[in-house]
Amino acid sequence: MKIKYSLLFILAIILFTALKPFAQTAVVTPSTKAILFKGGIAHLGNGRVIENSLIGIKDGKIILITDAATARIDGSVFDERITITGKHVYPGIIAPSSTIGLNELDAVRATNDFSEVGYINPHVRSLISYNTDSKIIPTIRTNGILLVQASPRGGLISGSSSIMKLDGWNWEDAVLKADDGIHLNWPEMNAPKIIRETDQSYNERVKNYNTSISNVTNFFADAKAYSQIVHDEKNIRFEAMKGIITGEKILYVHTNSLKDIIEVIAFTKKFEIKKYVLVGARDAYLATAILKENNVPVILARVHELPENIDDDVDLPYKRAAELFKAGVLVCLTNEGGMEAMGTRNLPFQAGTTVAYGLTKEEALMLITSNTAKILGIEDRVGVLEENKQATFFISEGDALDMISNNVVKAFIDGKEVELPNEQLQLYNKYKQKYGLK
Repeated sequence: MKIKYSLLFILAIILFTALKPFAQTAVVTPSTKAILFKGGIAHLGNGRVIENSLIGIKDGKIILITDAATARIDGSVFDERITITGKHVYPGIIAPSSTIGLNELDAVRATNDFSEVGYINPHVRSLISYNTDSKIIPTIRTNGILLVQASPRGGLISGSSSIMKLDGWNWEDAVLKADDGIHLNWPEMNAPKIIRETDQSYNERVKNYNTSISNVTNFFADAKAYSQIVHDEKNIRFEAMKGIITGEKILYVHTNSLKDIIEVIAFTKKFEIKKYVLVGARDAYLATAILKENNVPVILARVHELPENIDDDVDLPYKRAAELFKAGVLVCLTNEGGMEAMGTRNLPFQAGTTVAYGLTKEEALMLITSNTAKILGIEDRVGVLEENKQATFFISEGDALDMISNNVVKAFIDGKEVELPNEQLQLYNKYKQKYGLK
């Protein structure tokens, strides 16, 4: 009997191995159907609103967006016409610097694919670890987040991120832009509030900080020298850095303090880094002049958090974005931090909070759509409802930035309608029905 079951088990493995390549060949293609959406309130993502819009999509692209009150079109060219009068239409929300698709359960190490062993890993690619079957993905699509930047974590140089669509059989289907940039965690000294230079632990922190700064400086110097010579034998770490040196890729520098922000700007000038972005950047509001002068974009740390220092204004995290935006700094929002993957669903509501602290609703929308697209270098494809852009958008019955009225009823990625139900919603409906709730 044992032999029989062993043979069946071996046969099952052989069958699975044989069929696996065929499963990987499935491709999710943009919808070719021509659809006209009539009457929606279109929030374009660039500050403009069309109160009574006509939006046409075909072959995965937006082919028409105009004011229904003044436009005359031939409706016969559309296969389907959908009336959405009174509903709100938004560009797909983009979540930058995220572990979506790389992290399932924080407490289970086997489900965390965002960090690799090692200190300097520019060659590590988050792209090939991206899991399209993550149960977290449907929970954030429910709130209109349709694109993410799947980003690595850990070490000094974590690796390269990729921008993913929240739809597809596998990472090959889902990728929008592969290996868009390298993530550098700028060293921090983490000094105590009261510094005693005779304190051994303080001296140890200073030593570790200086060592880390020396390591990153030496590595970038070696990478720059490597890029200037043709090599017969390839160094995979330096090969991964070539795009940063030439300006083809973006260097994402994760840092927070004012001192470190100024050091990063000096560092990038020294090595002539053409494209770089500050991520986190909690003290960026104190450096608006130098950021604007050097044209440095900022992916700002989450809005819904407590102040970092005891003497900070209690509402400082809520108003940082408005201060940067009004100073002319290109800024967007991230949910980077603890429990960031599942908390990404709240990104539109974090943008909504900034409305109470100095921004208009359309400016706040830019923080999670068009500004994010510009910072990530994908503004030619997504971020704004505009003709010839990808038809990646969603429809809500209420204000998408308002936790109370937001109710996403339809979402499209490349013109293909995606499913919105998720496991949490299914459980909610299940127990609501059990207890007879309305």
